[in-house]
Amino acid sequence: MRRAASSCFPAWGAFASARRWRVVIGCTALLAIIAALPGAGLAEDFGLRNLQGKVFDGKDAPIKGAIVYLQNSRTSDVKTFISGDDGSYRFAALSSDTDYTVWAAFQGRKSQSKTISSFDTRKLVYVDLKIKQ
Repeated sequence: MRRAASSCFPAWGAFASARRWRVVIGCTALLAIIAALPGAGLAEDFGLRNLQGKVFDGKDAPIKGAIVYLQNSRTSDVKTFISGDDGSYRFAALSSDTDYTVWAAFQGRKSQSKTISSFDTRKLVYVDLKIKQ
């Protein structure tokens, strides 16, 4: 029959207990350091950003009902948004490591395309679009 090391050598039991306490204290300290890091757990640190702006005509009047297109350069997927009463549009939760192209169309006319670069570090990007008539 085999005996536990701590019963053969009583001093080892104290050593194992002290070692457990050091591990517990070390883990607790590590968790406290991680929890104290700035920005830990904030959604804005997950690489997401928003794009918003307004659509205007040639006389700088807002255009209600313009279709705003947003194309992802990696996947070529296109999202759309219909501009509001004040010409505003918004695309939320865009990946910050992807380039996007945005443009607007209204009554057969189109604005110039504008690119939002992955190197642009702003969390909120404003891009106004102008459709000349």
